[in-house]
Amino acid sequence: MAEKKPLKISKIVIDRDLCIGAATCVTIAPDTFQMDDENKAILVNLSGNDAETILMGAESCPTKAIFLYDENGEQVYPYV
Repeated sequence: MAEKKPLKISKIVIDRDLCIGAATCVTIAPDTFQMDDENKAILVNLSGNDAETILMGAESCPTKAIFLYDENGEQVYPYV
């Protein structure tokens, strides 16, 4: 059985048009995401939380406004 390689996130994109300010990403990964003065999620630190926590934060977004990419530029979330 092949060993699963650890998730590495090298880029995070937040689609401000999709973001509705639910703030679940901030609740789960507060060292990575915060809300701005328009109540939209923003990235504050790409390495603020570990990759698994950032993924959980992205997965918690009800509108899938957070896009995660690995070191090869491949989209790892939302799953394509």
